[in-house]
Amino acid sequence: MHHTDLLTSATALADRIIGLRRAIHAEPELGLHTPKTRDKVRAALAHLPLEWRSGPSTTGEVAILKGSKRGAGSGRRVLLRGDMDALPMPENTGLDFASTIEGAMHACGHDTHTAMLAGAAEVLCARQADLAGEVMFMFQPGEEGYHGARFMLDDGLLGGTPDDPLTDAAFALHIMPNAPHGVIAGKPGPLMAAADQFEITIRGQGGHASMPHDTRDPVPAACAIVTALQAMVTRRFNAADAVVVTVTRMDAGTAHNIIADHATLRGTMRTLSSRHRARVHELMHEVASHTAAAHGVSAQVDITPGFPVTICDERAVALGRTVTHELLGADSWKDLPAPIMGAEDFAYILEKVPGAMFFLGVAPAGEDWTACCGIHSSRMMVDENALPRGTAILAGCAAHFLDQGFT
Repeated sequence: MHHTDLLTSATALADRIIGLRRAIHAEPELGLHTPKTRDKVRAALAHLPLEWRSGPSTTGEVAILKGSKRGAGSGRRVLLRGDMDALPMPENTGLDFASTIEGAMHACGHDTHTAMLAGAAEVLCARQADLAGEVMFMFQPGEEGYHGARFMLDDGLLGGTPDDPLTDAAFALHIMPNAPHGVIAGKPGPLMAAADQFEITIRGQGGHASMPHDTRDPVPAACAIVTALQAMVTRRFNAADAVVVTVTRMDAGTAHNIIADHATLRGTMRTLSSRHRARVHELMHEVASHTAAAHGVSAQVDITPGFPVTICDERAVALGRTVTHELLGADSWKDLPAPIMGAEDFAYILEKVPGAMFFLGVAPAGEDWTACCGIHSSRMMVDENALPRGTAILAGCAAHFLDQGFT
């Protein structure tokens, strides 16, 4: 089966892909429950020969396309994923289809991910007779810190039993508004970091600010912990296996003449291996407690685990590179030189099955992509002309895998 016409098919669907993206963008939803977005997807794909699964934990759904062709690949199953939830932030784009929901915006591109995935379902359903095996289209809420992929796995929507095995491979796309238009990028191994949150509470003994010697001031200890954590990163970890610890918030005190009883530090930890992740957790407690003790106060560290490391299978990345070369040309593929320290809950899928996530550049064609706002910006913009390319790549990865596996 030849797939070189997939881009033509996806481009023919451009108005529908863009229309769905804009409808989702105008009504962003947060967290694990995105019923309006789900309903938009179901309505857009209602005419297709898909079987749908839903579960109790989220409004996420999985649509299954069963290919009609019988052959060597008829037992294979491949998953394509698009996330659906937005971010809790205002929108300042001035777009005609800007968010109508106060305090919510699709600033991470999940509206485009969902629309491109719906487009891929259209393209592949039109080729049902030529497909051997099954394609699972995973429409997932709760990516922005809510562990939506893990919930959908736990609900059994992706299989996991002898009669309903997990997929054999999985692929996903993530747009990048400050990357060259239409370019696909990826790398084998760690692609994105594990992300955990921490809160450190430093307890002392407050009093009058004019008599600090009669207190146990938690603020100098908190400041010392901040700098000690930075030294921990640079002196206890090899820079070639990146670790990032960032204190993003410090709270203490109530007035200019009062020394507080306690201070609080909050922030994030990013790591690219399970070994470093465990070691950072261990050292956070050690550094905070010992530094606090040196200042005559105490420190309690609470860690909230986030997503694991997103690790891409070398074979899946090679498949994505091949598909990109075939559909878009060799100049449209870029090998990423290093991981990105952001986090992604597609990692839960890639812990279970081999696969890969790729990035799609959506900066305006011909413009300086380095000057564009990045994801999570209230002014983030997308050149929608790149979206059919993403649809074609998703469909191409699925069709290629069903035809040939990881070869």
